[in-house]
Amino acid sequence: MPERYSGAGRSRTQTRARRRKKAAYRKPQQNRVSMFLVTAAVLVIVAVIAVSAVGLQKKIDAYDEKIAELEAEIQREEERAQKLEEFRKYTQTKGYVEEVAQEQLGLVYDGEILFKRE
Repeated sequence: MPERYSGAGRSRTQTRARRRKKAAYRKPQQNRVSMFLVTAAVLVIVAVIAVSAVGLQKKIDAYDEKIAELEAEIQREEERAQKLEEFRKYTQTKGYVEEVAQEQLGLVYDGEILFKRE
């Protein structure tokens, strides 16, 4: 098979050697560009994660505040329930019945005198 010449009297081996030199020259540049792109992509991902983390931390703080409010409300309601239970027990006593009968109905025991302000 006859050797082909590419251009101005160069042999095939000379052309290959020249291509290798160009490829060797391009590789460091391609590596730099690739490394820059990878670094930029990583930085963008880190920035997105950081922004998301700030937003999530704000949500967490808001939820913690809401939890504290709800726990305080639970405490108030438990105290209220305790007071209602005490009042329920008091309403079942004879003293409460006498108090209501005197105040609202104006009833008195036999021989008891009731003084009213005018």
